[in-house]
Amino acid sequence: MLRRLYDWTLAKAAHRHAGAWLALFAFVEASFFPIPPHPLLGLMCLADPKKAVRYAGIATLGSVAGGLLGYAIGHFLFASVGMQLLTWLHLAHSFPYAACQLRANAFYLIVGKGVTPIPFKLVTITAGFVGVPLGVFVSASLISRSISFMIVGVLFRLFGAPIKAFIDRYLIWVTLAFVALVIGGFLAVSLLTGHHAGVVDACANAKLPV
Repeated sequence: MLRRLYDWTLAKAAHRHAGAWLALFAFVEASFFPIPPHPLLGLMCLADPKKAVRYAGIATLGSVAGGLLGYAIGHFLFASVGMQLLTWLHLAHSFPYAACQLRANAFYLIVGKGVTPIPFKLVTITAGFVGVPLGVFVSASLISRSISFMIVGVLFRLFGAPIKAFIDRYLIWVTLAFVALVIGGFLAVSLLTGHHAGVVDACANAKLPV
């Protein structure tokens, strides 16, 4: 079953409209969709390693554009839309801490998100709510998303065939590793609450806006 699903998805990833789907997937994930675009990006890179860097660029631009939608939701529609989205995505408990941190360290926190599994939508909506300057937000998002996607693109461009051979042989183990990574993402989000014993954190007691 898993093997058939893998083969079917790999075939779809090679479709001539796959790039458009990747851009759309990256766009919606940056603002409200719960599933990250990395699996689709990885499969597209597997299907055509020579286009891996191009696909990573598409994902980067789509994600930054979607981040602007998330920013707009946080800035203009937080009470009516943004908070409901965060609640639906189970990110509301992380919002006060993220808002406090973004007010103090917006550029570095957004850039640093590129090497963590913290959901980008939490960053984009929160950045809009706290009013991070738009130029800072866009430049930091470009760096952050480039880090996140270009690592995948460059690796597949350089080592696409060996990586595909490895996944073909150890598909079950690779799938389990991906599930573990997703779980790690949720754990990383929980750390944003800032409750670390013995560590003084000015944002640890941040509260939801009233």
